[in-house]
Amino acid sequence: MSHSNIPRSRSARPSVLSMNIGSKAALYAAYMPYLTHGGIFLPTSKHYALGDEVFLMIQLMDDPAKYPVAGTVVWITPAGAQRNKAQGVGVQLAADETGKVVKQKIEQILAGHLNSSRPTHTL
Repeated sequence: MSHSNIPRSRSARPSVLSMNIGSKAALYAAYMPYLTHGGIFLPTSKHYALGDEVFLMIQLMDDPAKYPVAGTVVWITPAGAQRNKAQGVGVQLAADETGKVVKQKIEQILAGHLNSSRPTHTL
């Protein structure tokens, strides 16, 4: 009896996404400060559903460290979105210690810019 036709659960293994943010402007455009634990927008053409669990490897500008952060897809911008918004997903960072560290590092880098009226990838 073959089990190859059994669909895999979405939660069986989270997708791994890697993101290297090289500038403050790119970080500002990708960061989602209005989410409870902070979030990040990742341009991607891969298809995700709201609630999908993902695992991020985030590198922030000149910091050589890559931060492994769990997250949940909470925003989807489809291809061909209005106002030429980039296709991709917004991921809310996990409320664990690594998620808190990444949120804090991002907000330190963006200090003084978070209340800007400049457009971002999501709003």
